[in-house]
Amino acid sequence: MTLAVPDAVTLAPPDGVVTAARVVTGSAVLEPGWISVSRGTITGIGEGGPAAGPVAGSSLDLGDATLVPGFVDIHVHGGGGAGYTEASEELALRARDAHLARGTTTSMASLVTDGPERLLAGVRMLRGLVASGAIRGIHLEGPWLSPARAGAHDRALLRAPDPGELDALLAAGELPTLQNAISMVTIAPELPGAIAAIERLVAAGVSVAVGHTDADYARVRRAIDAGATVATHLFNAMRPLHHREPGPILALLEDDRVSVELIADGTHLHPDLAAWAAGLAGADRAMLVTDAMGAAACGDGEYRLGALDVEVSDGVARVAGTETIAGSTATMDALFRGWVEHAVGAGVHRGVRHGDRGRGRGGGAAVGAALRAAVRMASVNPARAMGWGDVGDLAVGKRMDAVVLDADLGVTGVIRAAR
Repeated sequence: MTLAVPDAVTLAPPDGVVTAARVVTGSAVLEPGWISVSRGTITGIGEGGPAAGPVAGSSLDLGDATLVPGFVDIHVHGGGGAGYTEASEELALRARDAHLARGTTTSMASLVTDGPERLLAGVRMLRGLVASGAIRGIHLEGPWLSPARAGAHDRALLRAPDPGELDALLAAGELPTLQNAISMVTIAPELPGAIAAIERLVAAGVSVAVGHTDADYARVRRAIDAGATVATHLFNAMRPLHHREPGPILALLEDDRVSVELIADGTHLHPDLAAWAAGLAGADRAMLVTDAMGAAACGDGEYRLGALDVEVSDGVARVAGTETIAGSTATMDALFRGWVEHAVGAGVHRGVRHGDRGRGRGGGAAVGAALRAAVRMASVNPARAMGWGDVGDLAVGKRMDAVVLDADLGVTGVIRAAR
């Protein structure tokens, strides 16, 4: 039985074979390619037309499409006019769905700095969505951040890590399984008690990120030795590089134990700087993140991010009445597309279109290399950084989470296995 691609953006994978003109994984470009699926899990993958793959079960022929792994966003505050910071399950699901429709099949809900009780309430609400599989985990971006690098966080609510508050939050995130709903915490390592907090979180199985920090180079090295493994939006809201005191950026970029987030939206980072940093980090450590707030997938206007009012103009979110950037309005499909376009130049679409594969300016090997790099940064590396071995790539044993792209790398469909 052959299934037509439905009008709905999101669909479940069939028990059978999915074929497409191009299937891109973190390590290969298959033209054409096929993937066999059973109960939402990939059982085989290969190159060739439909006849090359297994024939049992249903088939979903995506025609002249490019199929890539579902995007994994480990730093996102909201979208679709809603946010994870509003302590509402309905609004959290609206935010998740806005990004799901644009290819993000695995989301981590990021909370911002807030008072102790509101932060606990946010964790308790989101814990249920983690347990149900709607979101993958919770990221606490604050309140343990530097006032000197607060960015779009309420300085009045920033504080040093307190063991009692830390234990209360971890208890609020407890699940029946061994996994805590809190998957990552961003900390400024120069704060009093920060190194001990990093060690406590790592012992609890929580990933620790260094961010919103004014720490010097040596202090960040101590944080990494204590177990920090992620750089929260590298360059943004942290002490800049200096030739006599390199600060956190060099410490985070040079250490192979650290994965680095990049908000490659052209607003937070110049495209060439983002590419330079990704090149230094290497193929396995650079990650695209949106850091999106509620205005993502919406338009200009007035919004809220935690305790702060935000104004969005020309697609750029700023704390109301200031020039301080307040997250982004990006979605992962736009970051993915932008990364490929920057890598291969203006001829990317000529190379991506089915009739021009392997020929023409920007086509063939250049497009393939750019697509593989973008897949690693948008899917493979974030999943690896969080230890999520069941998602992040199109490979045997992983969930069949995938994004269907047209010739211009626009999303035409999203495949997401049931949680």
